[in-house]
Amino acid sequence: MSTSKKTYFASDIHLGVPDYESSLAREKRFVAWLDHIQKDADRIFLLGDIFDFWFEYKRVIPRGYTRLLGKIAELTDSGVPVHFFTGNHDLWVFDYLPREIGITVHKEPLTWEASGKKFLLSHGDGLGPGDGGYKFLKKIFTNKFLQWMFARLHPNFAIWLASKLSADSRQSNMLSEFLGEENEWLVRYAYEILNKEHYDYFIFGHRHIPIDISLKNGSRFIYLGDWITHFTYGIFDGHDFSLHSFKPSE
Repeated sequence: MSTSKKTYFASDIHLGVPDYESSLAREKRFVAWLDHIQKDADRIFLLGDIFDFWFEYKRVIPRGYTRLLGKIAELTDSGVPVHFFTGNHDLWVFDYLPREIGITVHKEPLTWEASGKKFLLSHGDGLGPGDGGYKFLKKIFTNKFLQWMFARLHPNFAIWLASKLSADSRQSNMLSEFLGEENEWLVRYAYEILNKEHYDYFIFGHRHIPIDISLKNGSRFIYLGDWITHFTYGIFDGHDFSLHSFKPSE
């Protein structure tokens, strides 16, 4: 990575909720951030739940998000790689977004290395101990036959139904403060990984709280926060990682 370039990280924008006006304002703010970082972005990692709900029918996609999709297409067309991690709200991203706007989609945790540093990147849902109920649901949601069955529903009904169900999941990840290392499943997951191999950074979304804590042997654990309450994002400048909050006047 060029020393003059930076890698940017963001997650949990949850476009589409709670209503059209609020989502549009948040989308414009996020696009303003993309405009702001475009001049020195080496690559951008979007770590899940960019949309509060997304499902691609063969010939239909959810309406809206024109500003965001256009901006990402502009970035990828200009040579800035944009990596999109599916989260628990937008895990039904298939081939439309890669083909139309040029993103690289990741459905599993990614090991990425830059400037001698090793990163583990993921949205974070379903990793670590506990949360057995969601892990069972994720197997259902990622079942190819059940996805095919869902696609048989009319989009007006299916997207309405899924949007209603997604609200409970979103609220469950927004209500809690940091629970401490022993009670945060993803922190425990990071320690399990560190018992096998070293990573300099573990970076996750999902929990909606901006956190940067030290683990063992110099490793760091980061929750990126969200764009509903905190408007936070991460930067790796080739030497160090830092969390920031975006204000439209920047």
